[in-house]
Amino acid sequence: MADFIGKPAPESDVRAFVEAHAGLAREICIPGIAHPLAIDKALVEAIARKFLLGVQEAGKIYRHIAERKGADRFIAEVSMDETDQPQTPVEMLFILAAVAGEGIPAQTIAPKFTGRFNKGVDYVGDVERFAREFEEDLAVIAFAVREFGLPDSLKLSVHSGSDKFSIYPHIARAIAKFGAGLHLKTAGTTWLEELIGLALAGGEGLAIAKEVYAGAYARFDELCGPYASVIEIDPSRLPAPAAVNAWDGAQYAAALRHDQSCPAYNMHLRQLLHVGYKVAAEMGSRYLDALEANEASIAPNVSQNIFERHLKRAFLV
Repeated sequence: MADFIGKPAPESDVRAFVEAHAGLAREICIPGIAHPLAIDKALVEAIARKFLLGVQEAGKIYRHIAERKGADRFIAEVSMDETDQPQTPVEMLFILAAVAGEGIPAQTIAPKFTGRFNKGVDYVGDVERFAREFEEDLAVIAFAVREFGLPDSLKLSVHSGSDKFSIYPHIARAIAKFGAGLHLKTAGTTWLEELIGLALAGGEGLAIAKEVYAGAYARFDELCGPYASVIEIDPSRLPAPAAVNAWDGAQYAAALRHDQSCPAYNMHLRQLLHVGYKVAAEMGSRYLDALEANEASIAPNVSQNIFERHLKRAFLV
């Protein structure tokens, strides 16, 4: 959806949307938001011109998949996190109105939040402002579910949400307050725990972990380019592959593991390896066989990371 934000829908569609939601062009009080939302026709029209086309395109994609796969065989998410500015509560309200109008039974919606959500490292930004935005989005979703007939299971999705430890307590309190669900994307952090487990296993596992780093280091521009907006890597802080090759498994794990209290932790190395999964994928069966062979070393790291660092912090108050 993000590619179409700011591009206007056909004028007739904009007018029809504004007319369909004329009843919302007023002051609206939404439980959970401190101040009433002041909405007039001009604001609804401006929001439609900015977001309606993107939602229409999302609707086309949803119907294309549903016709071929079956509507009950996949989960629909509407994503708009790859934009410059967070959506306001009023914008979120009318985006959800458009989603309902397109007949998309969205299970998750991924807005843009304040701050940086860099890959595999902690949140960078104003934590209190994030907490306020997150609660406002939850409040708008709850209102929109009732107002527009969206699925009761609709929940917020936090993209690049793994390892954002500083905001998890705020997320946990907010979802408990609203009785809401949460979609937290964590695939990348699991891949890094695989590398940690391989390194700690020694032997072939450690050799593969070192080769992945050397490959990522050599292909820095290629691997980092597509993720430029969600990584902040200082190349001068990256150890040379020759230095990494001299590490034992514990040193490799200490540099990579997201433990900010550890002096050896290197957030730049961690982000590079996060986007360096392609190097491992190109190893094919060699990498996959190593995962199988070293499950005893990998599994505890994956489990502890997901349960202790993520689930407990983000879901338990």
